[in-house]
Amino acid sequence: MTDSARNALRGARRVVVKIGTNALTSATGRFNRAHFDALGQDLLWAAGGRELVVVSSGAIALGMERLGLPARPRDIPGKQACAAVGQSRLMQAYEEAFGHAARTVAQVLLTHEDVQERRRYLNVKHTLERLLAAGVVPVINENDTVSVDELKFGDNDTLASLVAGVVEADALVLLSDV
Repeated sequence: MTDSARNALRGARRVVVKIGTNALTSATGRFNRAHFDALGQDLLWAAGGRELVVVSSGAIALGMERLGLPARPRDIPGKQACAAVGQSRLMQAYEEAFGHAARTVAQVLLTHEDVQERRRYLNVKHTLERLLAAGVVPVINENDTVSVDELKFGDNDTLASLVAGVVEADALVLLSDV
């Protein structure tokens, strides 16, 4: 995490950090474990004395790796299949990263519609509030296995900003190459 990102978090009580796929992968598009471990340390720092919500990409890349695919699928069903395989592996990586500090993580799968339709918005809000009150770090993944809009647009930045509004975050940090 950059010094400017660290400075932005000083004094923040509730923080949302969005992690883009390229922040988790190497130049070849494969999951970069060493980089993820370093990122995990930064996230633990960000969680120190704060309530942290993580919006993470990376499920498709991990699914590609697990399925032995040489390149990212170009078709929507291929991307959805990779996401389905990769989601559990992504959560395992977060479990390990936060587990070293005895922090619990929870997977929350969302689509943009989940935070735009009022009843669903309230369900998301109440769930996230309960997790944060319990000291749990919610790790939000876009639900690419059922929603194709995110796969078409790849817009986790928007999802992160919507989540920041839901949890009334003091700070939103976007870790991206865009």
